[in-house]
Amino acid sequence: MKIEGFAYRRVQVADGVALNAAVGGSGSPIVLLHGFPQTHLMWRHVAADLAADHTVICPDLRGYGDSDKPEDASGEAYAKRTMAADIVALARELGHERFAVAGHDRGAHVAVRAGLDHPDAVTHLASLDILPTLDSWDVMRGTAGVVGFHLFLMAQPPGLPEQMISASADAFFGHFLDQWASDPDAIPADVRAAYLKASREAVPSIVADYRASAGVDIEHDRADRDAGRRLGMPVTVLQQDWGTALGFDAAALWRAWADDLDHRTVTCGHFMAEEGPAEVAGALRDLLDR
Repeated sequence: MKIEGFAYRRVQVADGVALNAAVGGSGSPIVLLHGFPQTHLMWRHVAADLAADHTVICPDLRGYGDSDKPEDASGEAYAKRTMAADIVALARELGHERFAVAGHDRGAHVAVRAGLDHPDAVTHLASLDILPTLDSWDVMRGTAGVVGFHLFLMAQPPGLPEQMISASADAFFGHFLDQWASDPDAIPADVRAAYLKASREAVPSIVADYRASAGVDIEHDRADRDAGRRLGMPVTVLQQDWGTALGFDAAALWRAWADDLDHRTVTCGHFMAEEGPAEVAGALRDLLDR
């Protein structure tokens, strides 16, 4: 499946790694990064809206969709630092030295790392429904960890997680599509089938992405926090109100990382770009105007 009206490019971003990317519109560039268990298709409504006056770039992250899926022998192939470098290289190959970036879920972790590592390239940053990596692990304690059971499963050493998930891939990935959406009609059957097929074919790389967030990504975030590095560009965070249920102040956690923060609580489910595309597009336009 493709985003209607967008051209598709396959762009080399690193040795042995090319990303599949949908590109549409004209004007100042914004890169939209998808979440789990999805592909770039999750942005189809928002991308069409923004393309009226922006150049919109929607890649499949490395390890997902139709992008390359390198093996992870070193444990670094799916570090968010590596994945963020992919996005900067992608934008440059498409002619953009500076760009805005918005990420949902896994893509938001990549977007935040891009903002920390490449502040001269990232002009504006939006994060949809995550906490920064360090804070995510800090709040997933006790029974709160139940909602994030997949984080702990995929953090295990290589072998068991891949075997368990591959044995029942559609049930595993489908569980999140079902449980995290407040509007099941927002992901129609053909899009759901595309997500399940893409995830089923990418189990090792998806697990490697999550495993990195329990290891090398924490090291990178901790080093930045200890050094006092922050996101200096305008930042918008859209989030469900799950902080109340788990007993933390999400806005306060984000303020520790972002100097210029607009934190908004949304009423739709986790898949907000599909459940509330007009609200998301409006928030991104507000961000780009800052």
